[in-house]
Amino acid sequence: MASLGALQQLVPELAGLLDRRYSLLRIIRNQGPIGRRFIAAQMGGSERVIRSELDVLREQGLLHTTSLGMQLTPEGEKVFLELEDVVRDFYGLEQLEKKLAAALGVERMIIVPGDCDKDPATRKDLARAAADYLCQVLEDGQILAVSGGTTLAGVAESVRLHDVRKRVTVVPVRGGLGEDIKIQANTIAVALAEGLGGSYRLLYAPEDVRPANLEQILSEPRIRSVIALGRRADILVHGIGTAEEMARRRGFDDASIMDLIAAGAVGEAFGCYFDAQGRIVHNTASVGLRLEDLESIPMVIAVGGGRSKAWAVMAVLSRGYCDVCITDEGVARRLMKLKEIE
Repeated sequence: MASLGALQQLVPELAGLLDRRYSLLRIIRNQGPIGRRFIAAQMGGSERVIRSELDVLREQGLLHTTSLGMQLTPEGEKVFLELEDVVRDFYGLEQLEKKLAAALGVERMIIVPGDCDKDPATRKDLARAAADYLCQVLEDGQILAVSGGTTLAGVAESVRLHDVRKRVTVVPVRGGLGEDIKIQANTIAVALAEGLGGSYRLLYAPEDVRPANLEQILSEPRIRSVIALGRRADILVHGIGTAEEMARRRGFDDASIMDLIAAGAVGEAFGCYFDAQGRIVHNTASVGLRLEDLESIPMVIAVGGGRSKAWAVMAVLSRGYCDVCITDEGVARRLMKLKEIE
């Protein structure tokens, strides 16, 4: 069989066609039933072109139309899953993973096609990839520690789709930020435990507190026991946020955010704000695991996507506390440029 490289030389338009039709299948799979107009808006193309492509996929028996919109057929689902490895190979994602893992000092990089900043379907693919990996590595009797955020909420949702049962204990590693309850660490811990068939412990405390009150809060036995359990975790999964994004979630005013940016902050994890070299430029008084606690956890998995997070990913990974990074092609391609990797 001809290699993908040879096929691309013979049929140069193959790359664009493969990318377009794979993207269509991915959007419909992740968001179906969905209408043509919404698909066109996400693809950034005209309805006429999208309609033509959808007609081809429908004629091949890969999708069908209902009163609610388009969905993949069982054959479409099968073809999509078979295409995933083809697409990874076509865009050289395996080589990209190896190069970045070596450059960033992590044991493994997992890269999904696309860019979360541009394509909502990529967000679901990222969450699904993290859920797939987590279900593979988790073992009965282990302690799973999790942070909060929209990315981890997506991972918890994807885990529910797996038919796995693990006798694990899920524990949140941070307190609440007083935001949408769906993306708080406690809620995500419950969702993951239910999806895995395990149990959970909850951390009843705000994440950010006044420094003067921190010691008193940490002396509460129930809070102290949950944090201690998190320190004994076998696996920790946490998200990566940009410095500005996390500062706004914590309620920083505009002047404080400008001070952070002026100090060079680009990323945040566990209450610490880092510059591009991974140096801590600001620390918050927070309830939960601290950065130094990660050193004793056997497997730390960081998840984050979207080209805008490339600096944040590089900063957080440069601290050396991450074993596995799951991200998207948008971050990966930009990291290649930032690290000047060929």
